[in-house]
Amino acid sequence: MNRQEIFRWVKRQYGTEPDYPWQDDNAVLRHRKNRKWYGLIMSVERHRLGLSGEGEAEVLNVKCDPELIGALRTRPGFLPAYHMNKAQWISILLDGTVPEKEIRNLLDMSYGLTEPKKRQASGSS
Repeated sequence: MNRQEIFRWVKRQYGTEPDYPWQDDNAVLRHRKNRKWYGLIMSVERHRLGLSGEGEAEVLNVKCDPELIGALRTRPGFLPAYHMNKAQWISILLDGTVPEKEIRNLLDMSYGLTEPKKRQASGSS
């Protein structure tokens, strides 16, 4: 999946559009209900990601179940979250290494993890 495919999918799935809070093409995906980030797509210099080669790589950062992050980071296409909390976020290379279905599943997880918390009704006696 590339950034445009992700943008089309999140619009259909969640009704969200990319937000560009900086003076560049790095895009934030915000939850409709509370505006929390559930995704961040950015171009990062390869050496900053610990990758070989010149130029930039495009990554998608998503919030993830901390118990899943360790296993994902052992697989090709997954990196420690760039510029985010590495215990709760993971970076996915958008170079075709990670299958589209898996990216969509991780976006679903991230969207769910950033949903507003349900308020518990307080019991009065």
